[in-house]
Amino acid sequence: MSLVQETDYGTPASRAAESVTLTIDGQAVTVPAGTSIMRAAMELGTKVPKLCATDSVESFGSCRLCLVEIAGRPGTPASCTTPVGEGMVVATQTERLKQIRKGVMELYISDHPLDCLTCAANGDCELQDMAGAVGLRDVRYGYDGENHTRQAKDESNPYFTFDPSKCIVCSRCVRACEEVQGTFALTIQGRGFDSKVSAGAAEPFVDSECVSCGACVQACPTATLSEKSVIEIGTPEHSVVTTCAYCGVGCSFKAEMRGDELVRMVPYKDGKANRGHSCVKGRFAWGYANHRERILKPMIRETIDQPWREVTWEVAIGRVASEFKRLQAKYGRLAIGGITSSRCTNEETYLVQKLVRGGFGNNNVDTCARVCHSPTGYGLKTAFGTSAGTQDFDSVEQSDVILVIGANPTDAHPVFASRMKKRLRQGAELIVIDPRRIDLVRTPHVEARYHLPLRPGTNAAILNALAHVIVTEGLVNEAFVRDYCDRDAFEHWAAFVAEPQNSPESIGLIAGVSAEAIRGAARLYASGRNSAIYYGLGVTEHSQGTTAVMALANLAMATGNLGRPGVGVNPLRGQNNVQGSCDMGSFPHELSGYRHISDDATRDMFEKLWGRPLDAEPGLRIPNMFDAAIDGTFKGIYVQGEDILQSDPNTRHVQAALAAMECVVVQDLFLNETANYAHVFLPGSTFLEKDGTFTNAERRINRVRRVMAPRNGMADWEITLAIARAMGFEMGYGHPSEIMDEIARLTPTFTGVSYDLLEKVGSVQWPCNEKAPLGTPVMHVGGFARGKGNFMITEYVPTDEKVGPRFPLLLTTGRILSQYNVGAQTRRTDNVVWHHEDMLEIHPHDAEERGVRDGDWVKLDSRAGGTTLRARITERVAPGVVYTTFHHPETQANVVTTEYSDWATNCPEYKVTAVQVSPSNGPSEWQREYAEQAEHSRRIAAKVAAE
Repeated sequence: MSLVQETDYGTPASRAAESVTLTIDGQAVTVPAGTSIMRAAMELGTKVPKLCATDSVESFGSCRLCLVEIAGRPGTPASCTTPVGEGMVVATQTERLKQIRKGVMELYISDHPLDCLTCAANGDCELQDMAGAVGLRDVRYGYDGENHTRQAKDESNPYFTFDPSKCIVCSRCVRACEEVQGTFALTIQGRGFDSKVSAGAAEPFVDSECVSCGACVQACPTATLSEKSVIEIGTPEHSVVTTCAYCGVGCSFKAEMRGDELVRMVPYKDGKANRGHSCVKGRFAWGYANHRERILKPMIRETIDQPWREVTWEVAIGRVASEFKRLQAKYGRLAIGGITSSRCTNEETYLVQKLVRGGFGNNNVDTCARVCHSPTGYGLKTAFGTSAGTQDFDSVEQSDVILVIGANPTDAHPVFASRMKKRLRQGAELIVIDPRRIDLVRTPHVEARYHLPLRPGTNAAILNALAHVIVTEGLVNEAFVRDYCDRDAFEHWAAFVAEPQNSPESIGLIAGVSAEAIRGAARLYASGRNSAIYYGLGVTEHSQGTTAVMALANLAMATGNLGRPGVGVNPLRGQNNVQGSCDMGSFPHELSGYRHISDDATRDMFEKLWGRPLDAEPGLRIPNMFDAAIDGTFKGIYVQGEDILQSDPNTRHVQAALAAMECVVVQDLFLNETANYAHVFLPGSTFLEKDGTFTNAERRINRVRRVMAPRNGMADWEITLAIARAMGFEMGYGHPSEIMDEIARLTPTFTGVSYDLLEKVGSVQWPCNEKAPLGTPVMHVGGFARGKGNFMITEYVPTDEKVGPRFPLLLTTGRILSQYNVGAQTRRTDNVVWHHEDMLEIHPHDAEERGVRDGDWVKLDSRAGGTTLRARITERVAPGVVYTTFHHPETQANVVTTEYSDWATNCPEYKVTAVQVSPSNGPSEWQREYAEQAEHSRRIAAKVAAE
């Protein structure tokens, strides 16, 4: 194996439709108009020397190395900034150019440390390469004069070092921060000889606005910005392309290795979801794979108050099978079930639901998508006929109006957010509907035209008000509705939204938003040439989550914003394989491809291939499993890669349910909160240790490739196979590719998917079948999957969670950039530098009323329970609203959230909880006990790992 090599063309590609033919060094080449001479030369395989140019940023023309000669023109223009012309004759290598380049390189080297043999970039340094390329063998200038070779390093960032003594002030890092990431954290300070790269106002990197996305490190042509892992381990010698296991963007990375040790994760330029960009999590936060607390051997115990006992895989799997068999013999076939993981591969989630249906003989299978995006599946399928977003991520580049509702892309989906911000900087208009003033409302060179800071729980109402304006002001796209939508459903819906109770004036009083702002936002969305909707958990995690998803679909259909690039209804999925886990049939009522279990023909297909009869009745959802456990009828559960005790609402209820079960099996990397109630712990494998696929938020099926051997001895798919075998259900796969072949045979939208295809084309978006052999980037072109688009009545029904004298504030929750979900992975990396505890955001007015100062401990109480955490006073939240994250188990934010849920899918209403905030002296007694217990567990895990 060797390092995956990627071609750097020096400047971005031109998108011009017209072509230009020119001659470079005697060879003719035809390229799109607007292409730089440098890129045209590279198309021929001619590498023009360069230092300031790279194809991830716009050309700059500062290094003066890429000079060329053009017949009939005076001078030596920079090839990176000079566009091609018809009939142009270019020379890239003449005696004149050689002398100029050598002189330029002499100046660079005369102000650069000559420590190549001990430099971390030795062999991977463009300055070194260019010195060789121009034939520099001697430097005429001495090192006695003033220079920059003795400047202090900035090692404040936990992941990379900034060594200004090696900086050539090419500005590539600054431009990457601006153009690729869109943070504008870096600048060139000073002028002339005093010019230098600076993070913020000459701050250390860790204290600046830098978000550690790695774009600057990736762009740096020298060792100025270097990963600490490369400095410590050495230069990687081979790499494997795989897919990130964090959020739903699904970034492709090159896992670069030395032997079996991971050195760094480098964003893959050919990754169609990320286009060579990354965030702090995917780029740097992979250290959890080797964390000392990771459990690598199976463990069992008779009761949850006993200590864990290490056993062999054979003993552990045998215990799981014998206990599940015992429970079914004693309590009946329906007494056990399973939960699939949205962090595992498609193949692994498919196997778990197959185990439950074929091995357990019931449909008691669910997935963590239940508590995040299940309303997306229900709502979009009802409206369009498919349970997924409509566009690819590239689509945002053609949007003219972007509506973001209930999502915080810069924190939760940062790589896609960078692409969105770039489009906004180019002139697209932005509407933000969110209770908080998220970063997108106003960030460098981006400002929302409208921010509607609605009261939590009023999404459906505000969307009906937008629809009211569109219908009553004649903004409906009548041609689209006539050609592609059910006319009767539209007329019924239009009459409903036109009613006075849905007017901005009426809804504004309910939602706390001005009628003028609602009307302006509606007009802007409806009048855009291409208007796109992006939404997240702030839409779905409500008692009217499904209603709001349908309301978004109504808006898109009414304005004709479907079926082409730049438009659509786009859910931003939270975890890496939420879409895939749903696609694979992880819900209790659906088989893969979203086909109902009661459909005889569909069920017959599966029964014939699996050789097992399947129950036609839907099984239990996760909340139903908990209720049945407390009632005494549900006794055993297999939880694959999901910490339900920390992530599900009303923690005390979940605790009671788990405590009532006789066999809880947890398969995970670490002893998580759920494992406190487990009887069998099966150590899981990381994404680096397995083969498979993930499906991201744009329906893109991406390969996950094994980088190293599983440290626990088995990949997750092999563990599920072993359980099935012990249960008497032999599946018989030798590789995950065989599982995908079966998925393709049984799932219409995956018919054309195979590992061979993915190897050839990189990735595909379902549907991928005979009609679309290379996948479907944009859905519903020329019509909907269900036939005619279906408008649904979306009546606003206030949540049962009401504020009052006891609980006068509304709590909503969300995520932060540096942490991920319940923090099991990111808390075990240096990302804790930026976020080591959950804090409660509270408006200054509400804080003053309660005598709370910034940083004070406060008690947060609801009808379900209470917890304590520190307060952060900020105007990002409106008066009457408080906000916190849920990344740290010490906070136990879900002790506070209630069991209210979406009417259609039981998705919990995390975003609306009536609370009271009061001063506190510090952590509560149970939190102190938890901290002691957690520390004890950490010591045990460390001891087990050491042994």
